[in-house]
Amino acid sequence: MTDYPNPAWTDEGRFRGSLDDVIIIPLVCVALVANKILHFIISILMRLLDYAFPFAVRIVWFPLFAAKLLGNVVVALISSTFRFLPLSEAKRRQWRMRIRRNWSWLRRRISYRAFEQAVHDAFESSMAWVFRKCRHLTPNTALLVILGAVLWLPISLAAATVMHAVLIANVASWPAWTQLLHPVATIIAKSKLLVVPVYPAAWPQAKKHPFVQLVFRICRAIQRVHAIRKISFRYRQAEVASIAAVERLERTAGLASAVLWLRKAHVTEHFGVEKRTRKLRSFFSRWSIKFSAEYYEAKERQASGVPSSYDNSKLRPPR
Repeated sequence: MTDYPNPAWTDEGRFRGSLDDVIIIPLVCVALVANKILHFIISILMRLLDYAFPFAVRIVWFPLFAAKLLGNVVVALISSTFRFLPLSEAKRRQWRMRIRRNWSWLRRRISYRAFEQAVHDAFESSMAWVFRKCRHLTPNTALLVILGAVLWLPISLAAATVMHAVLIANVASWPAWTQLLHPVATIIAKSKLLVVPVYPAAWPQAKKHPFVQLVFRICRAIQRVHAIRKISFRYRQAEVASIAAVERLERTAGLASAVLWLRKAHVTEHFGVEKRTRKLRSFFSRWSIKFSAEYYEAKERQASGVPSSYDNSKLRPPR
């Protein structure tokens, strides 16, 4: 059997120390520190989302619960008023049964599960329409659509910020009704969410554009440059060395058991962060699949009765 050389050994022999390491190693260290800081910030944001997501769910759940409670009170009042109406007992029972049956049907429609399903259905319908339209675009048009969506992000943010600032600055001189334009500015700021489906929908056609293909070739050529490959190798070396240094520091300072307790017992059991993270990831996994063209193509083939290689179990997000 032929023995192949270890890639690490091959790289080690190919990227030996030289004069350019005087520049490469500081750059690699700065990039590694920036990467760790970015990962730390993202982890903090994920923890904030872990606690903010259940709170947001409760905000949506509360008005639905209040509507159910109010409906129960109204149905009870209406049912009690039948005792004072000149109706037969059978007629009263019939009217009460009909009201309760209709209210039971309406209760199921205003539940949080029904609300979430309605949002899913509306989102799927909108995304399917966007994918159907973008599928038939030419590469030039698809690239222009993506560029327009990218430009709309700063434009909408700047327009909304300017509107808010102008309205606040002229609150004393302008009529009071002009302050009602704040919701309009908010809608303009949030309109950037409407262009989110454009990116995954138009990308399959946009990447066929000659300019995009040229960018891909340039990126691949840059990756094959000796200096870039050496920088990548030095970065991996620095990352391994930093991990080893942190582990040695934990063992030397006697902090290994404390760090392990914080990671497992304190964080997981006392705060339940990992449980919330699993719920949050499950929520995003149900929605992220809807941003792929394969999802809607498989749904169309399934609706037309054509067998699909795409896993049909992915068409229904887990609950």
